[in-house]
Amino acid sequence: MTGYRAMTGAGIALGLYRGIARIGAPLVARHLDRRRRQGREHDSRWPERLGHAGLPRPDGRLIWLHGASVGESLSLLPLIDRLRAAIPATSGPATSFLVTTGTVTSARLMADRLAPGALHQFAPVDTPQAVDRFLNHWRPDAALFVESEIWPNLLDGLDRRHIPRALVNARMSATSARRWAAMPGLARRLIGGFRPLLAQDDDSAARFQAVLGRPVAAPGNLKDAADPLPADPAALNALTTAIAGRPVWLAASTHPGEEALVLAAALRLRATYPDLLTVIVPRHPERGAAIAAEAEAAGFTVTRRATGALPDAATTLYLADTLGELGVFFRAIAITFIGGSLVPVGGHNLLEPARLDAAILTGPHLGNFTSLAARFRAAGAMLVVADAAGLADAVARLLADPAARSDLAAAAGSVAAEGSAGLARIVAAVLPLVDPATAAPAASGEVS
Repeated sequence: MTGYRAMTGAGIALGLYRGIARIGAPLVARHLDRRRRQGREHDSRWPERLGHAGLPRPDGRLIWLHGASVGESLSLLPLIDRLRAAIPATSGPATSFLVTTGTVTSARLMADRLAPGALHQFAPVDTPQAVDRFLNHWRPDAALFVESEIWPNLLDGLDRRHIPRALVNARMSATSARRWAAMPGLARRLIGGFRPLLAQDDDSAARFQAVLGRPVAAPGNLKDAADPLPADPAALNALTTAIAGRPVWLAASTHPGEEALVLAAALRLRATYPDLLTVIVPRHPERGAAIAAEAEAAGFTVTRRATGALPDAATTLYLADTLGELGVFFRAIAITFIGGSLVPVGGHNLLEPARLDAAILTGPHLGNFTSLAARFRAAGAMLVVADAAGLADAVARLLADPAARSDLAAAAGSVAAEGSAGLARIVAAVLPLVDPATAAPAASGEVS
C-alpha cells in the first residue's frame, strides 16, 4: 500500500507539472525569442527548442543521445564511435545517431566534430507541446542521457511511447540525494526508469542506490575516455614557430577575477624570465576585450588571437580569445594552469591537458571534479597552488626543471589512460539497448 500511495503521489505531481508547463508554454516561447535576440539562442535554429525539427528523420534505427552542454556533448563522441563499431553490419538497416544539446557553443562544436551519419539538434524545452513535437518527429528507438538531465515531461513522453532510456555518467550530489529521498515515488518514476543507470563514480552510485533501493554500477567516467582535443595542424605549426625559444606557460579556461591572479604571477615570473610569454585562454572568449584592457593596464603588451595575429617578440601576453582551440595550446605549451580553480568556480576537466602531455597546475577549488582530482593527487599528477605567489613559484620550478616537468606530465598521462577500460564497460552495458540484436538471449538481469 505504501508503494501504491507513493506512485500515486508521483503521478499527481507529474500531472500538475505537466499542466503548469502546458499553460506556461507561450511564456516559454517568448522567453526563448528574447534569448535569441540577446544572442543566447541560435538565431535561425531556435525553433528546434520548441520541438520543431530542423532535419528529416533518417530511415532505420535512430538512437538519441543528449548532453546538455559542451563537456557532456563532447563526452558522447567516443561513445558514439564505439557503439557504431560494435553494431554488427548484419543487424539490419543502418543505425543513425541524433545528438541534442542545449547551448549555442555546444552546437558549434558538434557541427565540427560529429562523424558522418550523426545529426545534431537543439534539445526541446520541457513543455508537453515541445516534447511531443520532438518525439513524434524523431521517433527514437532508444535514448541515452548524460549526467543529471531529469526533465519530467521528456521522460514521461519516452515512457508513454515505450522508448527505452539509459542514463550514463550519472551524477548525484549529496544535496540532490537528500531531496530525492524525500520523494521516493517520484524518484522511482523518473530516475528509476533509466535502465541501465550507470554512475560516474562510487559516491554517486551509492547515492542512487540509496534513493532507488537497487544496485547501481559505476563502470567509469565517460569524460575520462574522450578523445584528445583536436588541433588544426597548420595552426599548431604556426603557433609553435611563433613561440619557439621563449619560456612560455598557459592559463586555460580562466574566469573573472582569475586573470588578475594570473597576471600577478606573470609579473613575478618576469623578474627571473624577462622573455616570458604568458598565454591566457579565457573560458568565455567574448570577455577578450575586457581581459586585454586589464592586462594592458598592468603593463603587458597584448596580442589577441581574435584578430588573427600570432605573438611576436614584443608580446608579453597572448590572449587566445577564440573558441575550440585548446587542443592547439595544450600541444604547443608544456606548462598548463587550469582555471576555475583559483576562484570558487569548481575547476575544469584535468584530463584534457593530461591527454596531451601537459604538466598541470590548479588552484584549490576543484569541487566539480572532486573524484578526478583525488586520482590526480594520488598519482602525483598535478601541483595545487593557493594564490598568485604560489602559482608563480610552481611555474618557475617547472620552467627551471625540464625533468620534473616531464615527470608531472607523464603521471597525468597515466591517469588519463585509465579511461579506455571504463568506456569499454559503458559500451557493453548500453549496447543491448542501442542494438537489441546484440543482447544475450539468456540475459535476465541488468547491469545497473
